[in-house]
Amino acid sequence: MLTLHVAENSPETAVLVDGATVAAVAPYEELTAAAPQARVRRWPGILLPGLLNPYAPELLEATYHPDPREADTLGSAPITGERAQAIFRNDPSRLGASARRGVQQLLAHGTVAVAGDLRTRTVADVIRRAGLAVGQRPPRLPGPPSLSPRPLILLPPLVPSRAACFAVFDVATREDLVKRGASTCVATVIEGRIVHRRR
Repeated sequence: MLTLHVAENSPETAVLVDGATVAAVAPYEELTAAAPQARVRRWPGILLPGLLNPYAPELLEATYHPDPREADTLGSAPITGERAQAIFRNDPSRLGASARRGVQQLLAHGTVAVAGDLRTRTVADVIRRAGLAVGQRPPRLPGPPSLSPRPLILLPPLVPSRAACFAVFDVATREDLVKRGASTCVATVIEGRIVHRRR
């Protein structure tokens, strides 16, 4: 099934998706003419290849992401440091559930790839099942671990025949994205599937 994704502030880089792969990247008018049968998904903002977050170990193995049902006792904010490690020591099964919630947060920030040396198979499996690519960690990390690290690490341009992984951010320009951060993400697509959509 063909799906055409276009964002209102970047119509020159619309993406035609065939199943799990990129069929073409071109201006919206060209793609609608070439594939009039494609289902069209329109988004606000700009469409980009998606982000790499280099802090996978810190965000998924060293941070506990509370279940919403734990809000009364643990709050809703991510827990780090010794307190997080104590939670994992007391109940190792919580690592996988926490990592799944952490991955959902990464997807909500336009992340389609992660990096960093993972120590646990549990978290590696969560990343694999989510379809996140694993990339190279930069030799120097500029700031503290974050779902929206600075500077943002944008992946290479989309090309036909590769996996359809990209994100859409509700901003006017790339410069605006740099200023406002990855929390402006409205949609994340991995292998042709919409894995996050802001409601």
